[in-house]
Amino acid sequence: MKPGPRRSVSQVDIVDAAFEILEQKGFAAVSVRGVAAALSLTPTAIYTYFPSKNALLRAMVEELLSELDLDAAADAAVAWRDRVHTLAAALRARLAEHTGAVVLVTSGPLEGRHALALNETLIAGFMAEGVAQPDAARAAYAVQVHVLGVAAIDAAWRADGNEPAAASAGALWSDAASHPLTEATAHLVAPGAEPSAFAWSLDRLLDGLLAG
Repeated sequence: MKPGPRRSVSQVDIVDAAFEILEQKGFAAVSVRGVAAALSLTPTAIYTYFPSKNALLRAMVEELLSELDLDAAADAAVAWRDRVHTLAAALRARLAEHTGAVVLVTSGPLEGRHALALNETLIAGFMAEGVAQPDAARAAYAVQVHVLGVAAIDAAWRADGNEPAAASAGALWSDAASHPLTEATAHLVAPGAEPSAFAWSLDRLLDGLLAG
């Protein structure tokens, strides 16, 4: 029997297949061999596009970050604080779209084109507010760490069977009676709380970063 025509594949196909594995099986299952099997290809065919697993992971991170509207974040007609809030909320939402996204983003250095553009936008924005370049770089780092930390907590809630928007305001632990302050205030910091603990904490962070 003559073999069928060789299947054409693109980088987009490969990254999409990797995300499917991430969603269905978790971060540990994402591999060149796994993606190749999902696409009915040999690992060598994948290596043509991505020479290593790390290169594939970086491409996945870039795909996540490519949806961020950095042009809007650079719009000087909008107050910088509001732009940071919009960008931070968009990044948090993007990370919530894929199971394992937080682990993916923290699996290596953020050195792709979109990751660097995000960092550059934040640094430039803080500098435009009068923050010296070294502190602007630290401020950009602080904002990104804040969002990633909150996204990790969001992911933990979802993994426990809760949706952030409908999270219980009840006790965080079964022995919450031993932690009365935590029990009394749990509804203030639970995902989905209003006003948003995420927005409140980001504002307090920006208060400090812009105070100088």
